[in-house]
Amino acid sequence: MITRREALSFGTSGLLLSLMPTLGKSEEGHVRQYRLEASPAQHRFYEKAKASDLWLYNAQSPGPLISAQQGEVLDVLFVNNLSEPTTLHWHGIRNLNEMDGVPGLTQDAVEPGESFRYRFPLKDAGTFWYHAHNKAWSQVARGLYGPLIVSESAHANTSRDIVVLVDDWRLDEDDQIHTTSLGSLHDWSHGGRLGNFLTVNGHAEPVIDRPEQGPVRLRLISAANARIMTFETNDQRPMQVIAVDGAPCAPFEVTQVTLAPAQRVDVLIKEADALDALFEVSTADPLRAATFAPKPLGGSDDLTFGFKGSWYPQPDAKQARQIDIHMQGGAMGNLTSAKFDGVERSLREIATQEGKLWAFNGEIGSYDLNLAEVSLGEIIKLTVWNDTRWRHAMHLHGQHFWVTSTEFGTEPRALLRDTYLMQAGERAEFLFLADNPGEWLFHCHMLEHHAAGMGGVISVS
Repeated sequence: MITRREALSFGTSGLLLSLMPTLGKSEEGHVRQYRLEASPAQHRFYEKAKASDLWLYNAQSPGPLISAQQGEVLDVLFVNNLSEPTTLHWHGIRNLNEMDGVPGLTQDAVEPGESFRYRFPLKDAGTFWYHAHNKAWSQVARGLYGPLIVSESAHANTSRDIVVLVDDWRLDEDDQIHTTSLGSLHDWSHGGRLGNFLTVNGHAEPVIDRPEQGPVRLRLISAANARIMTFETNDQRPMQVIAVDGAPCAPFEVTQVTLAPAQRVDVLIKEADALDALFEVSTADPLRAATFAPKPLGGSDDLTFGFKGSWYPQPDAKQARQIDIHMQGGAMGNLTSAKFDGVERSLREIATQEGKLWAFNGEIGSYDLNLAEVSLGEIIKLTVWNDTRWRHAMHLHGQHFWVTSTEFGTEPRALLRDTYLMQAGERAEFLFLADNPGEWLFHCHMLEHHAAGMGGVISVS
């Protein structure tokens, strides 16, 4: 990855709201209202940069921070000012199915010039994000995403709570999105679209305000199309992981955090005065991602956090119904043929004629590929085999799942996640209680992999 060494640091303690929310009341409780508009807009990634032509929410990169409180109702009027259809997906939210934002599955796409109102209860507190879900491989790459933070109470100490939203852009020499490479079959069949420019909160090497002393929470979010990134602080100081994908976990210490696309990790820095910088270290050339500058804060030095348990306990695997998912395809893979629209065809033919390269259980994935019919209240165990040469960030809409994870080192940990990074050849079990009815997408969040067939539907009824 390349960063702009001549970039001027941007002083920002958080992400700006372009529209303050209004708070109303309904039968469901307090309603937090926002308006989001998807439009072409220009943005400068650093002071002397050329203006980049992007697609943004409310003309901001990233989109405005949506903040709300657990138990409230989120009400977002979405307006599409783009030249093509789009939708909004609320990533990590255990949502109402009709509000999940998957066009052709849970709703019709929002056409150019039209609007759609998303309205749903916020069951869980945590770190989430929102992004386009129509042609996501293109629309997210152009900038259509933003953070969503749900606090546990109205008294959350936001001055000690810092959003760090990272992205990996592919820009040309004029600081424009490299549009001619969008849809590249090489990217779709390999590791996905990898960029050459790193941003944090929309800028290259920003300066982010932090408290002078005391604890601070970093909410790390990856909006990358496909790049897997690893972060550490200056001098590899320890960080305490306190939540993954929004869900609280029993705290444990790490010196590095790896983020696959769409994953979130909350880390607690016990002493802010030791936090000077954040580095991306996944390559041989570590990059300074952000610098932190002390800023006097009023009020309490407390950061309210205590592990009160996960959102729900790990279900009994002995009571689970097993659903097998065999992932195949991609470059250098072992898949020679697959079913496409019910007809067995060679993978070469499907790839060259249809642009599809990945399969679940021998079928090219789509919204018409039903992986399983599940009854409400069943305990489900997805046994997933990544029988490919590539890593995949597997995401289940509508619920979280328990998985024995080695993402934070060699020690296995039982974690509640919605997006799990599977290594090449890995077999994993995703265990969850099917308590949320609807048609739920299960797919790889390397967005090019999803577009090229790595996705299917689990129906809960």
